[in-house]
Amino acid sequence: MQHQEPKNKAGIVVLTGDGKGKTSSALGMALMAVGHKMRVCIIQFMKGDLYSGEIEGVKWLAPLVEFHQAGRGICSIQGNPIPYHEHRANAQCAIELARAKIHSGIFELIILDEINNAIKLRLVDLPQVLELLDTKPAGLQLVLTGRDAHPEVCERAHAVTEMRDVTPCCSSPGTS
Repeated sequence: MQHQEPKNKAGIVVLTGDGKGKTSSALGMALMAVGHKMRVCIIQFMKGDLYSGEIEGVKWLAPLVEFHQAGRGICSIQGNPIPYHEHRANAQCAIELARAKIHSGIFELIILDEINNAIKLRLVDLPQVLELLDTKPAGLQLVLTGRDAHPEVCERAHAVTEMRDVTPCCSSPGTS
């Protein structure tokens, strides 16, 4: 299936990889946008039951930042008591919310936090996400975070940043 090129490819950023800092980087983009008086929407697809100081801080940025926790925790972690079908139902609500926010004309930056994981875990379907990217209005910045970004998502982005842990190489004696 051949994809339609997004109207404004320059507005799509993917933050992926096994290292830490994907959500933090996206939140830094939100902070910068607020500094320019831009409207921001953040939709978390997972992590809904985990405390995060970053997210608590972002809530103080209202009304310029609208924040939605759609997830019910990380469904791939053992011990999460929420059944898969409930995780998927929440993620499906989040994808509909994302579609509405993307096409609302209200926001200049939308962050879809952990959406890459949601694709990998089949909580949302790849075609649903590609449709969001392919119909993104010009002028809207869209940031997608999470491990294991799908290659088709990365193809549609103007920037893909892969976070990786380099601690072992940096902490070895004799390295500088």
